[in-house]
Amino acid sequence: MTDAASPITITIGHDELIIRRRYEALSIVNDILIAIWFTIGSILFFSDATTYAGTWLFLAGSIELLIRPVIRLTRQVHLRRMPGGSGTTHETGHDF
Repeated sequence: MTDAASPITITIGHDELIIRRRYEALSIVNDILIAIWFTIGSILFFSDATTYAGTWLFLAGSIELLIRPVIRLTRQVHLRRMPGGSGTTHETGHDF
């Protein structure tokens, strides 16, 4: 298992995707998914024929909103388990 501080590197052809601060990146991806589900769901509500699908996308967006604090809690718990850590975090006002 990799250290949480070490970046994740994914090679795609001749390019590399390097992910640092993975919890923040995961939170950003989650926020993008929330926006996608609610935007598409809203568009689907314009037609009676697609309201059912729109309802499911609103449910998906709501579940993603639940995942957001789980990501933040996981990050907090993970930071507190690191050996040699003081048990405190240097959290900023960012919502990730």
